[in-house]
Amino acid sequence: MFEKTLMTLAAAAIAAAAAVSVVSAAFAVYAILLPLVGAAGASAIVAAVAALIVAIAGMIAARKAESRRMSNQEIPQGGFDLTGKVVDIVRERPLMSLGIGLAAGIIALKNPTLTASLAKAFLDPKPPQR
Repeated sequence: MFEKTLMTLAAAAIAAAAAVSVVSAAFAVYAILLPLVGAAGASAIVAAVAALIVAIAGMIAARKAESRRMSNQEIPQGGFDLTGKVVDIVRERPLMSLGIGLAAGIIALKNPTLTASLAKAFLDPKPPQR
């Protein structure tokens, strides 16, 4: 029991040290860029670098998880599965899916009546069949 507590504390200390290192690195990059591009530009570049690192780590994790899942995945039975197709497209082309999602969000913001009518069409209960 005592060993598990020590291991948990060690893991927490390592995580805290990693967080401090990441913040320190971000401040260092900001300090280097500040005289070159100004405060706003340096902040934007630091945020972009952080987002790029997170995206790369996420893609690596997703590929590892997908390789494990592919070995355990069963062959689907016949029929058309729209949800499965959409999920496959998102997995195969994440950047394209992100762009389509952003475009749909922009269209929804620009045309609230279209958004309301689409929501009503999908969410209203169907009338009873005669």
